Amino acid sequence: MKSTADAGYRRVLLRCGPLRMPVRLRSIVVGLTAVVALGVLGVLSLGLGTYPLSPLEVVRTLMGGGDAMDRTVVIDWRLARSIAAITIGALLGVAGALFQTVTRNPLASPDILGLSNGAFTGMLLALVLFSGSWPTLTAGSLLGGFATAALIWILSARGGIQGFRLIVVGIGVSAVLASLNTWMLLQIELETAMFASAWGTGSLNGVTAGPLVGALLCALPFVVLALMLVPRLPQLGLGDDMAASTGARPTAIRATALLTGVVLIAAATTVVGPVAFVSLAAPQIARLTARTPHLSLVLSGLLGGVLLLGADLVAQHVLPVALPVGVVTVSVGGAYLILMIILEIRRRA
Repeated sequence: MKSTADAGYRRVLLRCGPLRMPVRLRSIVVGLTAVVALGVLGVLSLGLGTYPLSPLEVVRTLMGGGDAMDRTVVIDWRLARSIAAITIGALLGVAGALFQTVTRNPLASPDILGLSNGAFTGMLLALVLFSGSWPTLTAGSLLGGFATAALIWILSARGGIQGFRLIVVGIGVSAVLASLNTWMLLQIELETAMFASAWGTGSLNGVTAGPLVGALLCALPFVVLALMLVPRLPQLGLGDDMAASTGARPTAIRATALLTGVVLIAAATTVVGPVAFVSLAAPQIARLTARTPHLSLVLSGLLGGVLLLGADLVAQHVLPVALPVGVVTVSVGGAYLILMIILEIRRRA
């Protein structure tokens, strides 16, 4: 590991065999802070509830100690939910960073573009038409996400893909899909509609290891693909001509990044339903705190996990009534979206 300085920012050269990657020291500090925050929030989420446990008891149980009741509460009842919040938040953060990098617009997150609603539409169709086993729901979510992405791409492609046009088309498609989802919920049986409605608000209630592991196995190859894109993504900011002159293939990079983002958002939707604003906010918070010129996938994933786990703690233990985590992210994210729109308008003025 070698330390250097660049444009006033101290960098550390990380080496792993033949691979070398310069990383800003501030980014490392932000990443380590996010990891610590995840640990603290994780211990709190495992300890709070109708059977409270102290942080020491939670840690002791995770290390293999504690009595039978403590292990049942921590391992069997609460651990899957906490792991789901962290991993799904990370998938949302990485997906948001990919979309915002490709479009070069901080508002272009998968939920704003309607991909979450599209994935949910695919899940509803799978639930209604095929009775909804988890593999079927996962396939429906993926197909819904891909179909929505293709539709937005086609409607936005006239004269070349532009970030602002993509957002406007995506908001329109999202509104149509939200109406379609509501209509389908009104047409199906009451019991199925209640299950789907609770899911559609974005909830970690009832998350179990089976669907979570299945979704993560589906997303894992694309997470690796996203990490392989890390050295290439900053070249998109140079513009297509300049990027091509450096040996990059901007069209291939852009298509791979969008494909990866669609799979990650669909996998996340399969487990918790459409959760808004995490993919929008996490990449920008990562960029602002680390003061990097481009979005970091790793930091976006870490902060996505912090945001979703923190929002779930608020939804379950701070508010007078326990609510789905999606309600909290929508409430907080709405204010964040208004702020981002104001900043974007001022930037363009």
